[in-house]
Amino acid sequence: MFSCDPLNGMTMDGITSALRERPALRSFLFSPSNKKEEAFVVTSHFIDSIVSLKDLTCLDFQFMNITNNLLYCIAREGLPLTRFTLRHCFGPHSSAGIFRLLSKCQGIQHLNLELSFLNDQHVVQLSPFLSGLMSINLSCCLKLTKYALYALTRNCPLLSEIKMEGIGKSMSVENSEKLVEFGVYPQLKSLYLGKNKWLSDEGIIMFSSNFPNLQLLDLNRCNLLSEGICQVLKICCKIGHLNLAFCKKVKLHGMDFVVPNLEVLNLSNTKVNDKTLYVISKNCSGLLQLLLEFCDNVTEVGVKHVVENCTQLREHGYLLY
Repeated sequence: MFSCDPLNGMTMDGITSALRERPALRSFLFSPSNKKEEAFVVTSHFIDSIVSLKDLTCLDFQFMNITNNLLYCIAREGLPLTRFTLRHCFGPHSSAGIFRLLSKCQGIQHLNLELSFLNDQHVVQLSPFLSGLMSINLSCCLKLTKYALYALTRNCPLLSEIKMEGIGKSMSVENSEKLVEFGVYPQLKSLYLGKNKWLSDEGIIMFSSNFPNLQLLDLNRCNLLSEGICQVLKICCKIGHLNLAFCKKVKLHGMDFVVPNLEVLNLSNTKVNDKTLYVISKNCSGLLQLLLEFCDNVTEVGVKHVVENCTQLREHGYLLY
């Protein structure tokens, strides 16, 4: 792997020269320490160096001045990319360049497109080219809604991980009956929806019905969530990792059933209390990690319940209180 940070003294000419000296390079990362770095403009020589790397499988551009021409040239060469990242990039690039690249490089398995201009229609158009996709990160794409999520799961049969943190407010569920039509997608195992402060109990229950085989669910900072989490755990009985940090309204005392596979539970910065911990201790005996940092309503009494009843946590696990 060749990783470039321009602030370490490298110029664009230096980076270009270094790439030409590594014809067998398989992985390239460009990520400046100064996220506002704009001095490193993509040149034709840089583009030529990139497309000359015929074995390149991983290409990662972060906070970089990207042009459509760069994307077009990569597409024309049909590089054997399996991992591609455009994260918070700026400059004259658009969905047209991304569309061209993904249509020509259809072996991509891991995709990160944290780009503010992406909308649902873009994702709908791109998803048919991603039949081999296994994971995708579309966080901070403020124009995306739930329809982008369903387009991906419908068109990408191997997709097991989706990250859509901090996306568009209109992803909220207005009509549950319409969402049922999207069907069930058992292939999805990990879903990151953190920082979506508008996500409601109704919405997350609906998603759990669509994705019943979830093993990891990250809902940090989803402030509207309350008692619906109990229903989610009942539907998605395979969940092993649940992040509810900063979910100020979350309530788990209604969890009157066993959650056999839950191993990691993050309740930091929530208002859970000793009563909640007692319920957890009775129904989540397989816990290995329990995070209760800055939980002001928790006392040693509640922690004692957990330690006494969760054998794995007591003997092999980790509790932060």
